[in-house]
Amino acid sequence: MAERVAAFLKNVWAKELALVASFAIMGLAVILPTLSPYTKYPLMINRATSCNYLVPLRDDGNMPDVPSHPQDPQGPSLKRL
Repeated sequence: MAERVAAFLKNVWAKELALVASFAIMGLAVILPTLSPYTKYPLMINRATSCNYLVPLRDDGNMPDVPSHPQDPQGPSLKRL
């Protein structure tokens, strides 16, 4: 069986070099990213990063305890934290 596969690959390599090379490059493009360290760290960062992003509040005039600006002295003090 291995001899038949080897003969087939040798024959195809001799006749259709571009086709075999393109399939080899495609196979490497599929396999190598899973083995690369450059995919490990982005995956770790994506797992650690929250999907909930902070959205600034809009003052509708009915929020007395929320300052209009972070440095607004009329708002709650952060000294208690």
